[in-house]
Amino acid sequence: MTIKEKMIKVVRALPANASIEDAMERLLFLAKIEKGLSQADSGKTISHAQVKVKMSKWLK
Repeated sequence: MTIKEKMIKVVRALPANASIEDAMERLLFLAKIEKGLSQADSGKTISHAQVKVKMSKWLK
């Protein structure tokens, strides 16, 4: 499925009263998911232990 086809599918799935902002938010959300999946497929991830270290710094 092409990017354009995915975008059309998302827009068609929105409720009839959806705003342009709703569509943009949904498309951005799905784009970020696809980017994350692509990064994971290429090995660009961090371990659970690394996340715990980063989170502990942020939560101080």
